[in-house]
Amino acid sequence: MTRVSINNPVFATMVMVAITVLGLFSYSRLRVEQMPDVSLPFVFIATNYPGASPESVESDVTKPIENAINAVSGVKLIRSNSLEGLSQVFAEFRLSTDMARAMQDVRDKVALVRPAFPRDVKDPLIVRAEQENQQPVVTLALMSTTVGLRELTSFADQTLEKAVQNLPGVARVDLNGRVTRQILVQIKPNALTAYGIGIDQVMNAIRTANQDVPAGRLSHGISDTIVRVEGKLKEPAQFGRIVVAQQGGSPVYLAQVADVIDGEKEETSRARINGRPAISVDIQKAQDANIVETGRNVVVAVEEVRKRLPPDVELRVVFNSAESVEKSVNRVKQTILEGAGLTVLIVFLFLHSWRSTVITGLTLPIAVIATFIALNAFGFSLNFLTLMALSLCIGLLIDDAIVVRENIVRHLGMGKDHKLAAREGTDEIGLAVMATTFAIVAVFVPIAFMSGIIGRFFFQFGVTVTVAVLVSLFVSFTLDPMLSAVWHDPAGSRFKRVPWLGRLMDKIERGVQWMHEFYGHTLEWALKNRIKVLVLAVGTFISSFALVPLIGTEFIPEADQGLISLRLNTPVGSSLDYTDGKVRLVEEKLKAFSEVALAMTTVGTEEGRNYARINLKLVDRDARSRSQKELEKSIRDTLKPIAGIDLTFGFNRPIFVNALGPDPATLSVLIAELKAKVAAVPGIADLETSDKAANPALSIRLNNAAAAELGIT
Repeated sequence: MTRVSINNPVFATMVMVAITVLGLFSYSRLRVEQMPDVSLPFVFIATNYPGASPESVESDVTKPIENAINAVSGVKLIRSNSLEGLSQVFAEFRLSTDMARAMQDVRDKVALVRPAFPRDVKDPLIVRAEQENQQPVVTLALMSTTVGLRELTSFADQTLEKAVQNLPGVARVDLNGRVTRQILVQIKPNALTAYGIGIDQVMNAIRTANQDVPAGRLSHGISDTIVRVEGKLKEPAQFGRIVVAQQGGSPVYLAQVADVIDGEKEETSRARINGRPAISVDIQKAQDANIVETGRNVVVAVEEVRKRLPPDVELRVVFNSAESVEKSVNRVKQTILEGAGLTVLIVFLFLHSWRSTVITGLTLPIAVIATFIALNAFGFSLNFLTLMALSLCIGLLIDDAIVVRENIVRHLGMGKDHKLAAREGTDEIGLAVMATTFAIVAVFVPIAFMSGIIGRFFFQFGVTVTVAVLVSLFVSFTLDPMLSAVWHDPAGSRFKRVPWLGRLMDKIERGVQWMHEFYGHTLEWALKNRIKVLVLAVGTFISSFALVPLIGTEFIPEADQGLISLRLNTPVGSSLDYTDGKVRLVEEKLKAFSEVALAMTTVGTEEGRNYARINLKLVDRDARSRSQKELEKSIRDTLKPIAGIDLTFGFNRPIFVNALGPDPATLSVLIAELKAKVAAVPGIADLETSDKAANPALSIRLNNAAAAELGIT
């Protein structure tokens, strides 16, 4: 390989050019993601059962779903929560399970038990858990100082949602704070009594009158005409003319027994941006969709929608996860470039030669660019772990080239011609260079094949490092010897045209020489005091283990993304107004933090009206003195005095403890004791349990005998 490159420099150059072109082409095709696209073996099933107690949800919905999916192949663990009006079932599968097939099996099993659910149960939502699916990819906000929330809701429903819903990568669009039109019929009890009309008669009359009914087909000669009865009411006044009963041959109209009002549906959620009422739009990405591409598509669609906005209506992109991912990736790219530049500079300072620096430095970009070919071929993406692998390799990639180049220079010093020195210098050191490179490969290949979820995340990391160092070995054995043979160092002073640089190199050389002498003395002392050196080495090794508990461990360090998510809840049964009042107290407290650039509030979530979310967007890291973690601690301490709310931060909970048992009452007592003990553990924060009191309910138990006598059904 080395001989072919030296004897055929044009061929070797074309090979490197081809590798570079293919690498750049592959780079342009790589997706950008925050983390590797790992198929997590988790399936989540959410089913709404409005108004049902936790006991009813468990018996009528949760248990049938558990029994059904328990028969799916590959199921490892099933966990469920039965809440007021909501069933949540989590299924964990074995890592070897084909999740696409498992998802279809789960859907089929749930579809089999769906007909047996009570009539009011909604269709189950079945999704596969992903690390990026826990929060919206983009959050938008519609605001206005003159247009009401009802009109904003109408625009969001008819224009904004439709423009975003069909975009590639978008799975779901959720509107919060919506105010929807509703015709309200307020019954006059005294009027009903006077006319002797029951409430069921009124309901049936409205239901019958307010519908379009197909009436068949009319055939006449050579034409067919579809006939339908149009009864849908368009205006509130039309409701007042509905006949609800006949009294003495005269009709009784709805307007006589009720007030018909063009009103609004009861609020289930409220949204605010920095205290201003708004309609918030949460956009969730589809499974397997690229977060950056999805975010870009949404932003483009938003720009188009802005052109159709009514006057004095503002459409703002509040949060864009794709933007933060791109910023994170770009920061890592910048770090790689800085590291590469410093590496080349250090090589120049030690080798004192422009040509030697260029020859060895070319290994770096070629090896990195060639690695993109493998990333594209394996279906990898540019993410935190692959870029971290490349940044780790920066120093390793140039090592082989430096060793080869230095040995070639040594052979040139023996008086050999450049081709012979390049060939023999590379051959002499080749085995040692290969041994060093394959030792690195032996370290990182096992990382790529670790077991468990962590192994899946680090597969791309291990493969990227391995490919990069192998490419650097190839370049060191081909390009470096070829350039050393055809591109000679000039005779005489290397810095004749830049004398100040020559003087600087002389000073650096004296410093290097001092380091050599110091190392020589240290090595001489070590050889004379072998026992002391061994004792010192063993003592350092053993004592280092004592520092491990102080360092701590975690899967991936938490980055300062400039986003804080607060989740609040008031006591079970709290109204939307009560929860909103508590949230406003929190908003007032948060105004004291100058680091907060924007606060997005949602009162009333899918978990209930006693839940709320506040997402805080922080100013840039350079513009604030405190980190995200420090701010979270300060916010927690500031909000602690507010009574009547429970506060948690973030979406993820790293530790789950399950308490199982047949008796709910006993479990509640044990959970309360466990919670008190766990709360005393240092470092514990945001502690919560799924054991919550039921919403206050008014139960009506019928006297069947009396109802039968009165003819009530």
